[in-house]
Amino acid sequence: MSQYTNEQLEEIRQGLIAVEARIKALLGQTTGDTRPVDLELPIGRLSRADAMQMQGMAQMNRRQLEIRLQQVGVALKALDSGTYGSCRNCKGPINPERLSARPESPFCIGCQEAFEHEG
Repeated sequence: MSQYTNEQLEEIRQGLIAVEARIKALLGQTTGDTRPVDLELPIGRLSRADAMQMQGMAQMNRRQLEIRLQQVGVALKALDSGTYGSCRNCKGPINPERLSARPESPFCIGCQEAFEHEG
């Protein structure tokens, strides 16, 4: 954490809080999109299939938002504990440019790429 000044840490904190608020707002807006498709609606088979596909995409998007919200929470806790900016895997520093683009990033680029190739 010594790579950041107190002013920078406060700026990061405010940025994470803003991201958290945006994600919560998006989650609130997508609640209706993930409801099950009513099979009793008098629509055609293709329209129903389209509706089910849209529902599936909305559920996937919502899940990704929930994951990102969790990551923001973990990043805020890391700020409090003094571990912000350290990779959760290798414990090395996360590139500040990466954190600038996605401040909740839990992994350095090397570990992130390794996880993506494994999974």
